[in-house]
Amino acid sequence: MIAHVTIHVNDFEKGKEFYSKALAPLGYKLTKDFPQWKAAGFVSGEGNTDFWLHADGAKQPTHIAFTATSEEMAKEFYDAAIKAGGKDNGAPGYRTEYGAGYYAAFVYDPDGHNIEAMYWNDSKK
Repeated sequence: MIAHVTIHVNDFEKGKEFYSKALAPLGYKLTKDFPQWKAAGFVSGEGNTDFWLHADGAKQPTHIAFTATSEEMAKEFYDAAIKAGGKDNGAPGYRTEYGAGYYAAFVYDPDGHNIEAMYWNDSKK
């Protein structure tokens, strides 16, 4: 079980704006904002603040996959992320090389991190 993940960004305000918009379709909201530490936390639902940004410079790109509960949710993530300034890294679709039911969308965030929303469709086995 993962308690939380932190990615490192170059621009704190730009990172908060991008992730606030890109993760909204997945149910994430900005819930913690510590400008004095250049740190911000996001939560999905009523759970743990499990996704964090820290603005100390994006030294190496990261890959993180968020769970979508449907193909439509993954598409909404992709559209929101592109509108928020993300760059295409794989339009929504099935990635059969990862498994018959693996549906995903990939974008690069403003710092070059590879952000994915994936949905596992059990009916495609």
